[in-house]
Amino acid sequence: MSSHRIRRGSAADIEPVARLFREIRLACLPYLPDLHSPAEDLAFFRDHVFAEREIWLAEAESLDGFCAYGGGWVDHLYVRPSSHGRGLGTALLAKAMAAEARLQLWVFQRNEPAIAFYRARGFREMRRTDGSANEEREPDALFEWARAG
Repeated sequence: MSSHRIRRGSAADIEPVARLFREIRLACLPYLPDLHSPAEDLAFFRDHVFAEREIWLAEAESLDGFCAYGGGWVDHLYVRPSSHGRGLGTALLAKAMAAEARLQLWVFQRNEPAIAFYRARGFREMRRTDGSANEEREPDALFEWARAG
């Protein structure tokens, strides 16, 4: 594991996080349609994600990952592909798991690395969908974790 820093996100991080989100989705989820422009991504992160969720960032060489969570949901957990396997995703998810007694999240069924990641951290698959309820129209699965005790 390389040395990295986990810190809370601030308004100054909105633009870099929106750029990283787009970069990682294009690299790791090439089967998803590109439904939004970079400007729309920026507005979404500014007006919704940063306004409504707790954001934590992972930095090793640069901004290498982020997690957005709140209200019992992990809405976003993304790590730059070149930083996979360094513990950044685990450290980011740990922030959400420490803050919430129960977490739910959606993951695309084709995203097998993410599914394996969540299962290894105690998440259970609750149900699968055909994707008709998400904007990408991509089959997904609902996962859940609850703190023991």
